Amino acid sequence: MASQIAHIIYTQKFFSSIESGEIISKLGEEERDKYPLGKINKDEFFLGSVFPDIRRVDENIRRKDTHLYFPKINLDFSGLTHFEAGWKFHLYCDMKREELLNKYGFYSLENTTDFYNLPAKIWEDELVYDYYNNWEKLVNFFNSSPKIKIDFHVRQESIDFWYAILAKYFEKKPDNKSMRAFLLKQPSLVKKVDGVMACIENLRKNKKAAEIINKIKEEII
Repeated sequence: MASQIAHIIYTQKFFSSIESGEIISKLGEEERDKYPLGKINKDEFFLGSVFPDIRRVDENIRRKDTHLYFPKINLDFSGLTHFEAGWKFHLYCDMKREELLNKYGFYSLENTTDFYNLPAKIWEDELVYDYYNNWEKLVNFFNSSPKIKIDFHVRQESIDFWYAILAKYFEKKPDNKSMRAFLLKQPSLVKKVDGVMACIENLRKNKKAAEIINKIKEEII
């Protein structure tokens, strides 16, 4: 799984691939008809692309509620809203990212598997942040408390809180202070923050790990 900034970067890569025609061969005919360039509601797709990890701020949401929601994980978005398409794309990227990390031997490197791989995910956010240049627009949109209809119970308070902390996290390139603040807002991570931050500091010294993370960004689509 990736962290939230990385998912925004992957989504932008998806949009760019549609524009260039690079991804056409991977999409089904119905999906190509429904999401041609210019007809994707990018705001709603972005919104969906970071939705599944909302469980981190609401203990009543189970992982299977958001990560096992679709019967098949692929790039076929037929019959889905733009929000749902972004949501499914998040799951596709989680799967593809793990395949690529294993392919390049990422988890054989030091500090990459500590705390269930969380430090590597947060560090990836720092590495890829600059590949998107419209953060201000996204921050403003996420701060508008979007109303989302989900067919399982998610409190509106949780939705508002999740997108608000993401908006704050997206404001600038992650550093130790903003990473720590983001992690501390996730109840299950509070006691792990010091350890996670120490691991991130060690990962920053690992050139091989950084090379692999950058390959993920290029090859995710």
